[in-house]
Amino acid sequence: MRYLSYFIIAIVCCLSGCEFTAINSPYTVDETDQRILYSSFTLRPKHLDPARSYSSNEASFTGQIYEPPLQYHYLKRPYELEPLTATQLPTVDYFDTEGVRLDDTAETEKVAYSVYTLSIKENILFQPHPAFVKDKQGEFLYHELNSQQLESISTLADFKQVASRELTAKDYVYQIKRLAHPKLHSPILGLMSEYIVGLADYAKDLRQHAEDGDRINLRDKELEGVTVLDRYRYQIKVIGKYPQLRYWLAMPFFSAVPWEADDFYSQKALIEKNITLDWFPVGTGPYQLTENDPNSRMVLEKNPNYRAAYYPTEGEPSDVEDGLLDDADQLIPFVDKAVFLLEKESTSYWNKFLQGYYDASGISSDSFEQAIQVASSGEFGLSDDMKEKGIALRTAVGTSTYYIGFNMQDPLVGGMTEKAKKLRQAISIAIDREEYISIFLNGRGIVAQGPIPPGIFGYESGEEGINQYVYQWDGKQPQRKPIEDAKQLLLEAGYPNGRDAQTGEPLTLNFDVPASGPGARAEFDWLRKQFQKIDVQLVIRSTDYNRFQDKMRNGQAQLFQWGWNADYPDPENFLFLLYGPNSKIDTGGENAANYKNVEFDRLFEKMKVMPNTERRKKLIEKMLVILTEDAPWIWGFHPKQFSLYHEWNKNIKPNLMANNTMKYKRIDAKQRTELQEKWNRPILWPIAIVFLVLSLLLLPAWLQYRYRKHSKMNLS
Repeated sequence: MRYLSYFIIAIVCCLSGCEFTAINSPYTVDETDQRILYSSFTLRPKHLDPARSYSSNEASFTGQIYEPPLQYHYLKRPYELEPLTATQLPTVDYFDTEGVRLDDTAETEKVAYSVYTLSIKENILFQPHPAFVKDKQGEFLYHELNSQQLESISTLADFKQVASRELTAKDYVYQIKRLAHPKLHSPILGLMSEYIVGLADYAKDLRQHAEDGDRINLRDKELEGVTVLDRYRYQIKVIGKYPQLRYWLAMPFFSAVPWEADDFYSQKALIEKNITLDWFPVGTGPYQLTENDPNSRMVLEKNPNYRAAYYPTEGEPSDVEDGLLDDADQLIPFVDKAVFLLEKESTSYWNKFLQGYYDASGISSDSFEQAIQVASSGEFGLSDDMKEKGIALRTAVGTSTYYIGFNMQDPLVGGMTEKAKKLRQAISIAIDREEYISIFLNGRGIVAQGPIPPGIFGYESGEEGINQYVYQWDGKQPQRKPIEDAKQLLLEAGYPNGRDAQTGEPLTLNFDVPASGPGARAEFDWLRKQFQKIDVQLVIRSTDYNRFQDKMRNGQAQLFQWGWNADYPDPENFLFLLYGPNSKIDTGGENAANYKNVEFDRLFEKMKVMPNTERRKKLIEKMLVILTEDAPWIWGFHPKQFSLYHEWNKNIKPNLMANNTMKYKRIDAKQRTELQEKWNRPILWPIAIVFLVLSLLLLPAWLQYRYRKHSKMNLS
């Protein structure tokens, strides 16, 4: 028995010497008290090359690594541009067809082109990278790797030497040229070719060289619309007036890319090892990607070459009360490292968030009731469980819009006749978006009255902003018109009781969607019921995504569901979705409804180049009146984003435009560790019971052994 006791005591001693938090933690002990931000990813970013990247999951990385000349102020609302690597906002000069400079107030029709001049700050360095390393003779050490050097190389971290150099204007010009490279297939080449002088011809010339088998050296090929003035200044020349260019200058597409990196990554041997700019980016931002394992984790670490930058000193009046200016004028970034772990299941992520192993979380439908309680007034608040953990809720209405579109080229639902308009208006009334938001979004959204979401110039709330063809004002809020009004419109359109007045045939409409799983069935059933309210039959036509895209391009869809996230905070970025020349059938543009209205198009062309003045607002109001009458969309909803943050997160303010906000966030690592230990203490008494039960089970055998041993000794 003495030996059994020794065994139990040894086990207890081992347990007492354990770091109990390490038992449950998904992180190593040495990471516990560091200023590390913990998050996750579900799908590996496909592109980290700023000429190609255009997805939100990619922006989580590219926004921290690359630096365009401009950025959005972290705290100010409405969203405001400010210099990032630039010394100031770009200056703009206007010229006529003869090259004569025009006054800033010149009418749009007289402006042949605009010239944007940008000045870059001095002494900004790229992150350490092997592409910059030179030997004693001044030749690049790793740009022509031999077989011996390649033997020990399997990832970027295997290169023994790294170096850097200063950012210059040439790096920004080089990246703009890269947008035209035929192998990169930049998603914004088509749009930018309409504005940047000579870009379309430049892209055509590069394609010809590629077809001829020539190696493309962008440094040797000048682009007319982009000019280096000196080491720190460059110009962009655009056709006519295009004030939205300043917003693009805050996106990764217009970040600096050093030619050395392009040359380094062009080596066939490195491409075969997947060592490319798409996998290992090179930037001047506050962070660099040090681990890229799509099957496990991705890690951003502070760029050791990052310059002195500071937290904002201004914001909204409420920011002082909310503590968002406590770190004013402090050096950033505050976080040294960001660890993103692969999480394929939302339940797993949610449970780890509740344990304190993730710093922030969204709220899925499955966890909504656990996290949120809704007051009788309809206000959202945190549940008691969340409050006890000190978790904070941050909400923001997304600069996005989701809608159901009519194909305006369709002979039944399309066209600009009174009959077609009333049909579309009737359907718009019948589809109860308030009910949809309540059932499928847990109330996280607001009904759209038009294409422009809140936070964007031109959006109107209250009675002035309602869609008068679908809603009426009840004195306090918009009220959807009764279903009887929809049936009356359907009657006037020639479909009494949902039947064609001439043929007597039931009205049947087709709703085209990409192939969807079982989760979408409930939504489709709900949608059919909305049409049934006015006796219209809805047929859901599901196809694979490629076939669906073909239908949209060829105008074969009748009704479809679509959405748009703002590229930049300007009404042009939403109203252009209904601009005639952007028709998807005619030009492959983003006007998926193929809507064309001469007066709307005329107003759009005037509005898009105007500053945010009262005159521009009046034009937008006229455009919205046209749209709501023509009803090319069934106006849907603008989503409301809900995010949860543990109390150790500091400087949290949702910014729906900026993608480089990680540098402003601060983590109280000590508080996080203390709460993790509190929430994840292992329960040891079951282990003690197990050992006790084992002891009792072994006791008879031990006693039998002792009895036999003593019996043998007595016999001897």
